Amino acid sequence: MTFSITAHDPQSKARTGTLTTDHGIIQTPIFMPVGTAGTVKAVHQRELETDINAEIILGNTYHLYLRPGLDVLSQAGGLHGFNGWQRPILTDSGGYQVYSLSDTRKIKEEGVTFKSHIDGSKHMFTPEGVMDIQRTIGADIIMAFDECTPYPCEYGYARQSMEMTHRWLDRCIARFDGTEGKYGYKQTLFPIVQGSTYPDLRRQSAEFIVSKEREGNAIGGLAVGEPAEEMYKTIELVNEILPADKPRYLMGVGTPANILEGIARGVDMFDCVMPTRNARHGILFTTQGIMNLKNEKWSRDFSPIDATLGGYASTFYSKAYLRHLFKAEEILAAQIASLHNLTFYLWLVRQARAHIEAGDFVSWKNEMVVRLMQRL
Repeated sequence: MTFSITAHDPQSKARTGTLTTDHGIIQTPIFMPVGTAGTVKAVHQRELETDINAEIILGNTYHLYLRPGLDVLSQAGGLHGFNGWQRPILTDSGGYQVYSLSDTRKIKEEGVTFKSHIDGSKHMFTPEGVMDIQRTIGADIIMAFDECTPYPCEYGYARQSMEMTHRWLDRCIARFDGTEGKYGYKQTLFPIVQGSTYPDLRRQSAEFIVSKEREGNAIGGLAVGEPAEEMYKTIELVNEILPADKPRYLMGVGTPANILEGIARGVDMFDCVMPTRNARHGILFTTQGIMNLKNEKWSRDFSPIDATLGGYASTFYSKAYLRHLFKAEEILAAQIASLHNLTFYLWLVRQARAHIEAGDFVSWKNEMVVRLMQRL
């Protein structure tokens, strides 16, 4: 993987870049649709490629390990062969899913034991095992195994967790560097900065991650309930330490405002389930603000969902028709809304790139943060 900076915003830390993998080129800043179980929910691969024009999508180690399982993925030639997506893929190591299974998992130095949410069977993730699993899944970018702490989090626990995450990282690196990819293309390992919202821990973690000199770095443990300002302060602190010539990935974030503020602070890569999850509940992000399509006010609005946005779903279907589909509980409602929201998120980061290159990103961002988060 290679990464090069192509433009800097003169009034912020925002930048544009080009990230090159064996499965294609990614223009940053970028939003990555989440395809947890090998699919971006309710969206066809063709729509991802031609309508949304996603440049990279995510898979999840925990879910893919449990189902369809490593034997199936290996026989298919990895996730690319299994789901037919031929552009880049990133896999989350499963650390966040293990965090969310707090009632059924035990964390030890060796790794994490947990019960499957599918059938209750017991499993164990170790740093070495997670590297092997992600080798089999075959993503272009794979994540180190870490523990994501909750918010709020006691200082002592946050420190112990961070230190264990660092020890796990050393084990991940040793296994990753001692193995080869299975499908004839190269993979890249990103470490993850942890430390909750404690500045000294975040600084220590960022410095430790930098010392490993990997090709990219991630910021984890945010968007777990902390105030937005705490998130932004943490991003600023960490990005002052992470190398400027390597991509920075803010994991699991977030709203349109979060993304724009992250870009302003030097983040290059984002993912979040929000566009598809909200879509399935009738919440649409648009170029003018946020709509709840289930509200009565849209029942006779026959204008396009978002004519300004462009794209098939956003311009072909009306607000009234989409509201009808939601009220009738038709499957097509989730499909149209998901396609629209993902189109919006990719539009947003492309607009950000254009304004960074034009040199007016900050003024545009300040206006858009207010507009995009208002309820219509």
